[in-house]
Amino acid sequence: MKNMFRAAAAAAVTALALTACGGASSTDPSNVSPTGEIKAREISWLLSRPADGAVINIMKKLADDYAKDHPGFELNLITTPDRPSYIQKLETLAAANKLPELFDTDATPFAQQLAKQGKMVDAEKLLESLDIYDNYRPGALDYQRFDDGSLYMIPFQFELEFIWYNKALLEKAGVAVPTSLDDIPAMCTALRNAGITPIAIDGQDQWPLERYIAYQPFREAGPEFVQKLKKGEAKFSDPAGQKTVNWMAELGKAKCFQDGFSAQGYSDAQNQFTSGQAAMYNIGTWELPSLATDKLDPAVRNDIDFFTLPTTAGSVTGANEFVSPSGIGMAVNAKTYDPLVSDFLKFALEKYPAEYAATGALSPTTDVETVVPANATPLYQKALDQADGLGSMQAMPWDTQLDPTTNGRLQQELVLLVQGNITPEQFTETMDKTIAQNAPKFFK
Repeated sequence: MKNMFRAAAAAAVTALALTACGGASSTDPSNVSPTGEIKAREISWLLSRPADGAVINIMKKLADDYAKDHPGFELNLITTPDRPSYIQKLETLAAANKLPELFDTDATPFAQQLAKQGKMVDAEKLLESLDIYDNYRPGALDYQRFDDGSLYMIPFQFELEFIWYNKALLEKAGVAVPTSLDDIPAMCTALRNAGITPIAIDGQDQWPLERYIAYQPFREAGPEFVQKLKKGEAKFSDPAGQKTVNWMAELGKAKCFQDGFSAQGYSDAQNQFTSGQAAMYNIGTWELPSLATDKLDPAVRNDIDFFTLPTTAGSVTGANEFVSPSGIGMAVNAKTYDPLVSDFLKFALEKYPAEYAATGALSPTTDVETVVPANATPLYQKALDQADGLGSMQAMPWDTQLDPTTNGRLQQELVLLVQGNITPEQFTETMDKTIAQNAPKFFK
């Protein structure tokens, strides 16, 4: 057993040295005893994930398994699922230079600043040093990258986002699945005229509505639009920006979303769709257990299907390119990265994919196959199959791209725009001014 510990320690020190080539971590082997054994201790992970979700449950189990051969080891999970509170906590700890060994973050401008300050381990070098980099789906890694292509976060998920729909409700309104984003406002009007709520949305959490404003620019100008917008190099007053602003206003005029949507939450939206009250619902494969198994009400089960993000005339992105997120990533604190952290990550990341795939979810790696639940409908496998043949571009959620102040203002203004409280011109002026004021703080 001691020889195994010594070998692990040696491998961990080697991994640290490899990663340090990128200037992002310490090679101080202070957690290796004079005999070459790794000294176990508690390490912490600052999380922004559902406390009872698969990621946390699996990592708890793997930490317990690791502790069996490393007495004294413990993974302390600091969970803050509420995203605004989490971001505030992350920023406070970062400012005080007190980030834990592991912490969650999207590829935001703030996270990129941390990377440039040398506070995050280069995840690409880390995964390569652990000999598991090539196992990951390119799309899962690309979602975590900064605009310059650098990778500082490790993905634990891989999801696909679709627009789910009720075939019977569309038939009742005399409408077909839209072939273009531009068809949706008229489709909403027809559904409303038939007494049907067109789209169920979680308005309370704001990010679902923000998904919609990202769609038209992604089709019109590709993923580069938001990359330029957040830096002030593109504007909402530009053609691609105006197209999405006017489209969002049209969605509002057509009453696409349920009445009072801004005060309704996640479960409200899901219930409206699964009970057959709403015709469409934009959500990802993390909801397959609710939408593609026998848990779904038999009265609507056979009427449920999905379509991927429609294209537009002259679209620069393809039908096989849409939102395919790998969730919030895990960053590794360069200051506290030592042989123990390296060895635990190697242990956990090698075993995690199989454990995660066993839950019926798409793994961020390609070396395991998803275990489809026994109670799944054919729609379950159909959804999983969409992971094959994805294009090279993906629509990035804007809440992971914009600086915190701009993102918060965008979410507020979007609700006002869709509700008809402000005009497209007012929205455009406010948001272009907000970006101009805040972009220089993050992009110099």
